[in-house]
Amino acid sequence: MNKLALNDEILMRVEKSARYIGNELNSVVKDKNSVDIRMVMCFPDVYEIGMSHLGIQILYDMFNRREDTWCERVYSPWPDLHKIMKEENIPLFGLESQEPIKNADFIGITLQYEMCYTNILQILDLAQIPLRAADRTDGQPIVMGGGPCSYNPEPIADFFDFFYIGEGEVQYDCLLDTYKKLRAEGKNRQEILREFSHIEGIYVPSLYEVTYHEDGTIASFGPKYEDVPATVKKQVDMDLNHSVYPHKPVVPFIKAIQDRIVLEIQRGCIRGCRFCQAGMIYRPNREKNVEYLKEIAGDMIASTGYEEISLSSLSSSDYKELPELLDYLMEECKAKNINISLPSLRIDAFSLDIMSKVQDVKKSSLTFAPEAGSQRMRNVINKGLTVDNIMNGAEQAFRGGWNKVKLYFMLGLPTETEEDMRAIPELANDIAALYYDTVPKEERAGKCQVTISTSFFVPKPFTPFQWAGMFTPEEYLNRAKIVNDHCKEMLNHKSIRYNWHQADVTVLEGLLARGDRRISDVIQYVYEHGGIFDAWGEFFDYNRWLEAFEACDVSLEFYALRERPLDEILPWDFIDIGVTKEFMIRQWNTAHQEKVTPNCRMGCSGCGAKQFGGGVCYEN
Repeated sequence: MNKLALNDEILMRVEKSARYIGNELNSVVKDKNSVDIRMVMCFPDVYEIGMSHLGIQILYDMFNRREDTWCERVYSPWPDLHKIMKEENIPLFGLESQEPIKNADFIGITLQYEMCYTNILQILDLAQIPLRAADRTDGQPIVMGGGPCSYNPEPIADFFDFFYIGEGEVQYDCLLDTYKKLRAEGKNRQEILREFSHIEGIYVPSLYEVTYHEDGTIASFGPKYEDVPATVKKQVDMDLNHSVYPHKPVVPFIKAIQDRIVLEIQRGCIRGCRFCQAGMIYRPNREKNVEYLKEIAGDMIASTGYEEISLSSLSSSDYKELPELLDYLMEECKAKNINISLPSLRIDAFSLDIMSKVQDVKKSSLTFAPEAGSQRMRNVINKGLTVDNIMNGAEQAFRGGWNKVKLYFMLGLPTETEEDMRAIPELANDIAALYYDTVPKEERAGKCQVTISTSFFVPKPFTPFQWAGMFTPEEYLNRAKIVNDHCKEMLNHKSIRYNWHQADVTVLEGLLARGDRRISDVIQYVYEHGGIFDAWGEFFDYNRWLEAFEACDVSLEFYALRERPLDEILPWDFIDIGVTKEFMIRQWNTAHQEKVTPNCRMGCSGCGAKQFGGGVCYEN
């Protein structure tokens, strides 16, 4: 084991010191002198969350399969260690080598959630690397970004040397081979980045320029040089059965948020919910072969010691070979006392039958995500659920022994009325009443408990709702109050609980999701005035962000609250995700007509993803 970067005295002073010592089961340690490329994969949040991220586990495994590359991991130090590292000038280090990450060739940062943006600057600052890409020199790491937030990289463009748009399995080998060749030729940093821009899926912000109209909207966006592509195309792995997947994932020393084996069964989604970014950017829906999944599952069970396996998917119920896979897993897991977790299921007869076999009914609650209370609103968002679907699912659940139900909704959706808001507690009341009507008194396992949770809608890039306006925090809270007050008026109000999300965080998330390059100044201001871990309620300070907007002359109303015209140039328009803007506009208009678009298996809606040559687009 390598000498630890932190001495015993520091490790005794910080919370959960196991976050920083490395050497976990299945972690990869190589001789640094035997590799040509040193890479660090970073998740800009605390260790327990970062260790739960499947994308980093996949890339970590893929990079370390290369004999010429050593990939390490790093996560955001918790504020207690952050303070010590700043005071004692300790550079941020990789878990595997315990050496400063500023010595690496690449630092790859996963962009999963907008409220982690200040933690990106924390990583760079503690690593003793200049925050701005323009200030970095030849001897310093190349900083790259990827993940869902890279589909609008502009608010953080100034901090990154390049972004990878799409699935890393496709082009990263090409990128590393190119880097080795260019470095051997003695090319400098800018020459290497210029060459990277020729690789499909790579976006180098410094090679593009943007101009603005007097009203603040974008006038033009394009490359500075003729050899740099005007459009960056998303990379999609169309053969998931021969793709990289970790058979021996790294197992943390302490309990992670997702403390289980994660088995990815498919990518993409057939459903087409108009608010859902993942459902658009991961198109087309592609399934993994069930025999391949059985092999991976068996290997991961043997190599980890986990007591639970979870199926990863945007909509697990839509995986066509789910019955066969579950039969296999139930047989394997029963013999080894391993639980099976089934997130993202639609509540129907098949799903409930399966869950009754794998869950302890008395301890668990069922989760429905109607997203909207009224049928009108569910049609607007293209949820594809009717009230009959919801009530039939609830009735079958109650007959199966469940008495706890969680319902997830959004407030502030486009075209929402007070009637739509009031429909949320009314639906919860109907479900509670159904329990008492369905289950005889002598068979009830206690009272029915219906928990309503509402988040506030955030319009995201590359969704049909990307043009939508948002509301002020005060208006969002007014909407939550309408729901809360109406809950208390329900006949079964004692069976209903209501929780709602922070409104000010929602507005900021919307600003960061749809911002342009001028937002970089705001993020840096917030970080330099003490802002880290903004995704955590105990550290989030809304006033610090308001102060930053004023200092940087940035309008919250301009970036978050206004509805954008359909002909406005959007900061992410240069990225081609394979789903056309024309399709998004059609869906925006269809939403306002309250019409439902069938899912991809029921009929092709002409989104454009057929160009990738496979997946659900070619099933029929």
